Amino acid sequence: MDKHQLFRQFVGFTTAVHEVKHEMTKDVKTADITPVQYDILEYIAVSQPVTLSQISDCQHLSMPNASREIRKLQDKALCEKYTSAEDRRVQYIRLSPEGQALMDKAFQVIESRFLERIAGLSDGQLGEISRALDVLQSHVFSQKQ
Repeated sequence: MDKHQLFRQFVGFTTAVHEVKHEMTKDVKTADITPVQYDILEYIAVSQPVTLSQISDCQHLSMPNASREIRKLQDKALCEKYTSAEDRRVQYIRLSPEGQALMDKAFQVIESRFLERIAGLSDGQLGEISRALDVLQSHVFSQKQ
């Protein structure tokens, strides 16, 4: 296997993923949150609870910018911070009930768009996609410690 060719396939694949994600999420955001805030809420929704440094790292934001955006989201009652019971120095961030409702609504729209994309596929093709996603998740996208 040519690993350089595999890498080029990977770059093409991740670019396509970003394009499809953009297509599926456009017009999902409400008018009162920015695209950056939506991305933060989406990250929190699938990974909660998270720390500010995790948000900063994953969203490519400086710590001060991440902190400012979290503060804005807290002001909009879309997320909340709480202190870790194990280590009082650690603060976690999670969606508030309002934030969870907003993201549930957004994910419903995205799921509808996803189902439209796969509507014509056979059960066999859907199984292949599921297996491919499992392989990618376990071998490429999982966080190695």
